[in-house]
Amino acid sequence: MRDIDGRAMAKAIGAEVAATAERLRADGVVPTLAVVVPTDDESTAWYVRSIERAAQNRGVECRVLQLEDPSAERLKSELDTLSADDSVHGIICQTPLPEGVTLADVGEHIAVAKDVDGANPASLGRLAAGLDTFAPATAAAVAEILRQDEVALKGKNVTIIGRSTVVGKPAALLLLAEHATVTICHSRTENLPEVCARADVLVAAVGRPEMVTAEYVKPGAIVIDVGTNPTAEGGLVGDVNAESVASVAGALTPVPGGVGPVTTQLLLRHTVQAAA
Repeated sequence: MRDIDGRAMAKAIGAEVAATAERLRADGVVPTLAVVVPTDDESTAWYVRSIERAAQNRGVECRVLQLEDPSAERLKSELDTLSADDSVHGIICQTPLPEGVTLADVGEHIAVAKDVDGANPASLGRLAAGLDTFAPATAAAVAEILRQDEVALKGKNVTIIGRSTVVGKPAALLLLAEHATVTICHSRTENLPEVCARADVLVAAVGRPEMVTAEYVKPGAIVIDVGTNPTAEGGLVGDVNAESVASVAGALTPVPGGVGPVTTQLLLRHTVQAAA
């Protein structure tokens, strides 16, 4: 089994982003990403810092708006203000959200043209309709990795474990657009390992540490591991048990170093595209 090098792919995307940002700045446009943070969650803070560093390295301005336990009304108001600000080109709202608030609730207050992480339900609708829009960056990373790895998708069986609007559903739409035959599985899917083992490409986005083992994988299949599950030791593991699938899979995205780096660079790519 070979590892799919997400870091190398992210570096290539980052170089493209930097070149575009440089051209925009030469024309007097500073591509700007606004990150709204309604939580003091430490893992969220770590992720936001990584976005800030990546943006700085690529010539994208990153504005972080830290809100201390905001009400739903305050959060929506801040997103409305950013959506109306012509100097802001991309907007993302981090999770976890205040109690009782859903991503769809706040997503509706992010202008579709600036919705670089596909949080607005209207963005998902446009994606389903085949219209120009920004897909959620993690779902877009799945499709981008397969494209850069030159995985033939036309007519192939792709199975996605997970049906969230952040990864599972939008990834399915992106891969359908590449003429794959897509199956979405979830916690109530009967005979889940058997269903997954028919897939030429398996995407694990279920949020359960190392759930996917060799019995889930067709010999030679490409496995995309979207999971980022913290360990007691402070590390990360995916939704795939890499040791178990190593003797079966043809290729696997490692965790860390697979989907994550590509996702971050795609947020920046979406931002410079919105600014162009």
